Amino acid sequence: MDTMKKYLLQSVSIFVLTCFISFSSCAQPLNPKEKFTRQDTLRGSITPERAWWNVVHYNIQVAPDFRSKTIKGWNQIGFDVITGGKNKKMQIDLQQPMIIDSIIFNKKRVRNFKRIGNVYIIDFGNINFIAAKTALQKRTPVTLYSVTIYFSGKPVEASRPPWEGGWIWSKDAKGRPWMTVACQGLGASVWYPCKDHQSDEPDQGALLQVKVPDTLVAVANGRLYSKDDQLDGNMLYTWQVKNPINNYNIVPYIGKYVHFTDNYIGETEKNLTLDYWVLDYNLEKAKKQFGRDVNPMLKAFEYWFGPYPFYEDGFKLVESSHLGMEHQSAIAYGNYYMDGYLGADLSGSGWGLKWDYIIIHEAGHEWFANNITTNDIADMWVHEGFTMYSEVLFIEYHWGKKAADEYLQGIRENINNDRPLIGPYGINKEGSGDMYNKGAALLHTIRQVINDDTVFRKILRGLNSDFYHRTIDSKDAEKYISEKSGKDLSKIFDQYLRTVNIPKLEFKVNGDNLSFRWVNCVKGFNMPVRFRDSNNWLYPTTEWKTVAMTSDLIEKGISFDKNFYIRTARVN
Repeated sequence: MDTMKKYLLQSVSIFVLTCFISFSSCAQPLNPKEKFTRQDTLRGSITPERAWWNVVHYNIQVAPDFRSKTIKGWNQIGFDVITGGKNKKMQIDLQQPMIIDSIIFNKKRVRNFKRIGNVYIIDFGNINFIAAKTALQKRTPVTLYSVTIYFSGKPVEASRPPWEGGWIWSKDAKGRPWMTVACQGLGASVWYPCKDHQSDEPDQGALLQVKVPDTLVAVANGRLYSKDDQLDGNMLYTWQVKNPINNYNIVPYIGKYVHFTDNYIGETEKNLTLDYWVLDYNLEKAKKQFGRDVNPMLKAFEYWFGPYPFYEDGFKLVESSHLGMEHQSAIAYGNYYMDGYLGADLSGSGWGLKWDYIIIHEAGHEWFANNITTNDIADMWVHEGFTMYSEVLFIEYHWGKKAADEYLQGIRENINNDRPLIGPYGINKEGSGDMYNKGAALLHTIRQVINDDTVFRKILRGLNSDFYHRTIDSKDAEKYISEKSGKDLSKIFDQYLRTVNIPKLEFKVNGDNLSFRWVNCVKGFNMPVRFRDSNNWLYPTTEWKTVAMTSDLIEKGISFDKNFYIRTARVN
């Protein structure tokens, strides 16, 4: 742990200097390759072998062996059928060197399956699958079929978690085993067989059973369903998630954990249980840090985004050997009980040192990434841009708008504009790491254009209610914000999401006349912009316009609201 802490602290200094810290702070970037293979397509697209069936439930059991760094177990996949018929082939993802040992369907062993790289294709032959009734016809969800897949092997070990993921075999400060997984981007199929695509979450949640030595404790998503003594020196912990959950969020934590609780009374008067699992020697630090930040975080986020989306499954922070991840209802926490991001303020404004970055940011993902999930990782800006902006809104709720603006303007300095925020679809490839800071800057700019915080808050809450527990595309979010704001924001989204260009407002003064236009922008870009310290607006297009300047403007001089993410230039 000491080595990891030293490494992470060194990394922070480097990242701050290089402005790369924004992308590395939370999710795992994939390899920055530009040439893609059939394996990328199999992983990133809805293949015919994926399209005909829908995941309803996962029941996973895993038993890790710390000494050999191996795991074994099974996954019982409950599924219904979208398009029925015979000769169905099912794609199951499981990354090498993990292997499928056997498959059971209808109490019979399935013999006909083959491996293609990190994918298995199961051939069900003459079995006649019957399509499920439509959602309108269903009174209650029904699992029509289940297939049980037994697996084993030595999963890819995380070399630099959470940024380069896999199974994590570490030791705590006392030399005791400390295990978990971080696999966003890399994929949950790095350790268990599944339909490894964000668009298909198990509708009825998941069970995760973890078999560990009885000297250790296993924690996972949701609520503890049972704890069973195996009478062989092992304990079987079963955790239950009732809500839909993304594959990469299903994660075991294994270590010498102790447990304490708190509660939060939500805006709907519901009681939300807060469960904290930390290493035994960090108990007092955790009580102080978590007790200070969690309730204020929930108050702020419920105000802006609406009720916490997973009351049935509770809220947990679980101490981890890596920095952090947004594992649904079981957030990984590894910020060493420090304020800021490992003691650093990503904004340089000072406001980032008043709260624990990992608690606030990763919890923000419960609304954006976990409640609302993108179908394709190419649209991951929806996860990270909104969540980065949740930091701004947290500050605004507790310290005011001026503080929030200063924080936003600070993190904006970390934008690289190297690649578009939206990546290529269908190949499991995300866009630029700017999805964090630039995504937040885009939302703040749109907020200025809407120019009505009541409407803006309704939009944020509406996204989380209207897309509750759903998977969406970026276009769905873009269209929703435009419609609910009553403004056509399509060109603004195109500019900031699909190009690397920052729009530049050129202006010139001729006597009492002000001329202006947008350059370095998409065709038809027409975003209005506000003068600094006033409620006076310009309505530029890509063509020169001229207006008479007011006496106030002449007196104060020409400058524009810094909350817009734009460049300006006075020209002759």
